[in-house]
Amino acid sequence: TTMPEYKLMYFNLQARAELTRLCFAYGGIAYEDDRIEGTWAERKKEMPGGQVPVLLVDGKPLTESLAMARYIAKQAGLVPKDDLQAAHCDAIVDTLNGMMPDIYQKVIFGKLEPAEKQKLLKEDLVPNKFNPVLNRLNERLSNQDWFLSDMVTWADIAISFMFGKVAEHYPTLLNDYPHVKKVVDNVQALAPIKQYISTRPKCN
Repeated sequence: TTMPEYKLMYFNLQARAELTRLCFAYGGIAYEDDRIEGTWAERKKEMPGGQVPVLLVDGKPLTESLAMARYIAKQAGLVPKDDLQAAHCDAIVDTLNGMMPDIYQKVIFGKLEPAEKQKLLKEDLVPNKFNPVLNRLNERLSNQDWFLSDMVTWADIAISFMFGKVAEHYPTLLNDYPHVKKVVDNVQALAPIKQYISTRPKCN
């Protein structure tokens, strides 16, 4: 069977497309990374529902960021065969995806001054949104290397991406969560991921 042709269409941002890109990288799967720059109004007309990201699979569109990430994760061998284990991966990826507006809309692209953004992180987002998840994950990871112990999954990729991204803006985030930090670092050290990170366009 021949591999499908893939084209991922999104802005020149990490945000809602980066998990898919990281899964492509891990699996060594070729794709066209179409980063939309310039007039969005023109490109918007060609997108289903006028939204991105969109993944074209042999020219047919797949929408919704987690659906496309899960699909590519399966192609890359990052989804467990066991249905319950796969569901546990889905659950943590869903949880992490729910944090996306907090970090992107409120911090990265928020209108607050830098000092106010740090205050928001320190007094609200980190203690109320991020730490509860980090506590659970750190405990789970205290006696295993990966989210599912014996294999790298897209859950680990998502953990590394999301908490790595938050830590860019709040460097002490993982100080009290060494087991989560280990996963963040170990994913970034995987040869194909490391290669992708070193060559990807600089963007938020």
